[in-house]
Amino acid sequence: MVRTGVTFGRASSEWLRYCVEDRACKPSTMVDYRHTVSRVFVPIFGPLLLEDISAPTIEAWRASMTTSARTRNKQLTILNGIFRRAQKRFGLQRNPVLEIERMREPRQVNLDVFSPEEVMALVRAAESEQDAAIYLTAAFTGLRRGELIALRWRDVDFAGSVIRVRASYAAGALTTPKSGKLRSVPMAPQVAETLARLGGAATDDSLVFLGDHGGYLDGSALRRRYKLALDRAGLRSLRFHDLRHTFGTRAIAKADILRVKEWMGHADVATTMRYLHYVPRPEDARLIAAAFEIAPPTVLVPTS
Repeated sequence: MVRTGVTFGRASSEWLRYCVEDRACKPSTMVDYRHTVSRVFVPIFGPLLLEDISAPTIEAWRASMTTSARTRNKQLTILNGIFRRAQKRFGLQRNPVLEIERMREPRQVNLDVFSPEEVMALVRAAESEQDAAIYLTAAFTGLRRGELIALRWRDVDFAGSVIRVRASYAAGALTTPKSGKLRSVPMAPQVAETLARLGGAATDDSLVFLGDHGGYLDGSALRRRYKLALDRAGLRSLRFHDLRHTFGTRAIAKADILRVKEWMGHADVATTMRYLHYVPRPEDARLIAAAFEIAPPTVLVPTS
């Protein structure tokens, strides 16, 4: 075997450069990648030569981790990317990650979402009128937190009763939405009325939800205020992202799955299908009842 003489630390730095410069990964994605490389991989593998990291070495590392199966699978995917890049960049002949099976991940069966009454209780408990508008808009449109922060007044079409999602703001950078596509979401009258009160003398290019000095909102600070509002309202400790799931479960009860997929900006209909068991289907029970109906016995009339 031809040895590269390259350490894992150098290979991981090259992979991070490749993700930024060649693949143009989003800043929020890079935050996760850099954290995993610096905090998880480099302390263990950093000084080792690539050829000295074998499948049993990686298996032993994974067995020592106490994180969830999903997290370890994500980390293994990143590790695989580092070795694949090393094969192309440094001529590494073998990728040990390919010899390792992914862990079985328990499927998430239930979504924990708000009821309409809980959404309104959260809105009433908000620290400010703007926070109240954010919570209501998140629950009634399904916009992600970064999409709400990036929303501008030109994207709020009061006449057409839609909100157009063009951008997302996370990790200090403005990017495209997660799907990479522009989408339009219906704007319910409650949202339109709330946003109209918030608008004032804003211009089309102004942000709908303003941070300090008119800039972007601090997403972490918004999350902290959201948790305080949950406590004030006496609600369960659901994530901010569960407001989006609340929209999905309510929308699927009234609209077909393809429309809900389009509204939520899902890349794959399989993602939208998680909401299907929230669709009310009382007629199904009647069908099953009819299927098990016992027909009355047939009476044979003797012929003369």
